[in-house]
Amino acid sequence: MKPLRTLLSALVLGSSLGLAVPASAEAPFGDEADMKLATSLWALMEYKGLAGEGAVMTRPYKGMQPHGMILELIEIPVSLHGYTGPLVVKRNYGGDGISVDDVINDPEQYLQAVTVMLKREQGYDAENGNWFYVKYDARGNVMKNPKGMPLAGRVAKGMQTGCIACHQAAESGDFVFNHDRYK
Repeated sequence: MKPLRTLLSALVLGSSLGLAVPASAEAPFGDEADMKLATSLWALMEYKGLAGEGAVMTRPYKGMQPHGMILELIEIPVSLHGYTGPLVVKRNYGGDGISVDDVINDPEQYLQAVTVMLKREQGYDAENGNWFYVKYDARGNVMKNPKGMPLAGRVAKGMQTGCIACHQAAESGDFVFNHDRYK
């Protein structure tokens, strides 16, 4: 019942926000609107069983940095704050000598982060596929970069490294590496 309460609270909180941030905004990520959307998004993921206690588990596979040595990937369409789009959830597992079997047997012990891409409305960030990025710790708190900026929004836009710089390299130009559905 807790995830439903959290989701309802987040939706009520976010419903009065204009969450689209103009491209001319000073900080490309980590502002108040990004954080409120990230909070609502985590609540929605808990409600749908994609995050938090009792989350549905998919077949883990070997990954690589920066995400983790073992990963899980789930994609579903969602509606949040008046727009609908694909949600890509990647659970990032790590630890010394970790294996796929370790994650299957005790995922909570090895979960280090949950990284998410949410396709936003046209005009959110057109040059970067209109994707909203967020990196949560295992408990759903938005993580920060070394400079203390929350990793939510157009993360590392215009920088040489980071979410957008990496995902720009996706072969089809849809910012997703596993397939070309969002081109």
